[in-house]
Amino acid sequence: MEKLYGYVGKIARINLTSGEVSIIPTSNYVPKYIGGRGICNKIFWDEVGPGVKAFDPENKIIFMTGPTTGTGIPTGGRTVIAGVSPQCYPEQYTWSGIGGWFGAELKYAGYDGLVIEGKAPERSYIWINDDKISILPADELWGLYTYETQLKLEEIHGKDVKSLVIGPAGENLVRMAVVASANETAASKGGFGAVFGSKNLKAITVRGTGTVQPADVEAVLRLRHKMGKPLYYTNPVKISKTFEGPGMNFPVEEGVKEIRTCCSHGCNQHCPRLFLDVKSVTQKSGRINQVSKCVGPFAIEWVNDCGWVPAQTFASEKNNNPACLMMSGAVVPPDLTDPAAPELFDFHPGDTYNLWEPDYDRGMVINELCSQYGLNKWDIIIWLMPWLAMGKKEGVLDDLDLGMEIDPSSEEFMKHLLDMIVYRKGYYGNLFAEGMARAIRELGKEKYGDTIYQGRFSKRLNGQRLDIPISFEAAWGYSAHWNGRGYQGSIDITAWLPILLELMTSSRDPQPNTHHHDTIDYMREARKDLYHGLAVPKSAIMNENKAELKEAITSCDWQLPDVYWPTAEAELFEAATGIKMSEEEMITAAERLKNLFRAILIRNYGRTREMEVNEVLPLHSYPDADGNVLDKKGFQVLVDNYYKLRGWDVKTGWPTRETYERLGLKEVADELEAIGKLPD
Repeated sequence: MEKLYGYVGKIARINLTSGEVSIIPTSNYVPKYIGGRGICNKIFWDEVGPGVKAFDPENKIIFMTGPTTGTGIPTGGRTVIAGVSPQCYPEQYTWSGIGGWFGAELKYAGYDGLVIEGKAPERSYIWINDDKISILPADELWGLYTYETQLKLEEIHGKDVKSLVIGPAGENLVRMAVVASANETAASKGGFGAVFGSKNLKAITVRGTGTVQPADVEAVLRLRHKMGKPLYYTNPVKISKTFEGPGMNFPVEEGVKEIRTCCSHGCNQHCPRLFLDVKSVTQKSGRINQVSKCVGPFAIEWVNDCGWVPAQTFASEKNNNPACLMMSGAVVPPDLTDPAAPELFDFHPGDTYNLWEPDYDRGMVINELCSQYGLNKWDIIIWLMPWLAMGKKEGVLDDLDLGMEIDPSSEEFMKHLLDMIVYRKGYYGNLFAEGMARAIRELGKEKYGDTIYQGRFSKRLNGQRLDIPISFEAAWGYSAHWNGRGYQGSIDITAWLPILLELMTSSRDPQPNTHHHDTIDYMREARKDLYHGLAVPKSAIMNENKAELKEAITSCDWQLPDVYWPTAEAELFEAATGIKMSEEEMITAAERLKNLFRAILIRNYGRTREMEVNEVLPLHSYPDADGNVLDKKGFQVLVDNYYKLRGWDVKTGWPTRETYERLGLKEVADELEAIGKLPD
């Protein structure tokens, strides 16, 4: 490639053990692997073999931007961190996306990505100042919260720097520790904060004074007008006497003040809510501003799960609103002339759980502590806390001595428990620092995980009680999310069934980046034959492929895919790089990335059909909000069809040589054949 548009041409390899820095040409990997997670997969395949554990120096932190990063292309600010994950159960290769401004700044410094390996002999941080990369002592940073770490780095290097940091949770190798950045953006999945800690790495700070050249500036401007909310959309401070959240609406004595904010460079949509002047337990003033999105509100109240309307997941031509518009409040009113409107806007109320009553201050404090300690809110708020609430009500936790009466609705108890976990205090602090999947198995899964909670009631079934275990574990060490039960569990079977396939073939909860979408026509077709027809596996594959592209190009988790704009990803890629690819060529590239990821799971961790099918069956054996349970025999047929469409062997779940070679991965097939991991 004579000139790289969108890319800046270099990936920095930083060996923390030796202090050596070397450069890898980005052209080694593009355009074949596109960028982002695609390049992460290729580097990991080439450099990290079987047997490497998450906290081994041989594990690598692979941080990669995409060709849209730093170009101003809408939604192009996200980047990817990948490596062996300590949070996954069992440990395996996974990834996490992160927004903020670090990725763009890294490219302005001249780097498309970083490969960090080894272990620093002392507590350290990486300082990138354009073409100068240094490993510096981090003694004065160690022990600081995530906010204070970023402020201290700005004090040392200047207000214009951008940083990735860990908090005390990462320092103490808490398996669900995050890597945090500005605006409370975080790489929350995977526990990569603990990988930083295992390498004695507190932070990466960058200043870049260069530029990133997109291939077609006019196309960038057109995309900015086409995607997201209209330009110059006003964003006033909203003042209310009540807190409104998913399935929540209750009075707050001091009132609620909030505005909308963006999550990353290039964002033209304001999904996250920035709450102003809320209670703080880490600031001397006792007040703080705090960003909230996704699971955060559930620390404030969890009486009912959030409801769902099919229009959040499925679209028609007349009613096609990306989820980010719904979240930001910029969504246009429903077009009720649409014949599909009754189906699209059929409200599915969330199940009643009665876990804890509303408390605005308590919820904000729990969110603040998770952010400041550097803890994954998904593990704390939608797994640990519900487990405590349900387990206590069922009498399962009576023999646990946590130093205080167990009460997740108590601010004081949660402050006490999080302190125990983050600093690994005592047996139980150390136990829960290992993450819920490991803690429950250590305690005894039959009692502490599989006991049935008697307090789940379906509003879809006129208050009928439905079984659910006290642990919301879904698969691979992650909690339920759009699985038809547990958190965001009110979705229809036509949605959670393809999501189940996506979860099955992943190594983590895939929905924070996949955000399953399809058309209303799909929903109707799927209902005709959920298990034997091809609608469900085709929908899963389409969403998986689009997710691969989102995290390779990179683009927003929420704005894409647009099911009525199938060339969106190709247009973003071409505007950035000047490389014209058809929709079909983009899908082939996505399949290449998915199959390389599959090869990693097979070679390094022995992934098979039996393994992954058995992993996802337990939770889905319980009823969804409509009373549906997974048809296990039908699911086996569904998996058969999914594998066939993917070009994978039905018996083993392994891609065939023909599939690998069609995707330009002959060398991968050769290596797998040599170790007996290629189908006969």
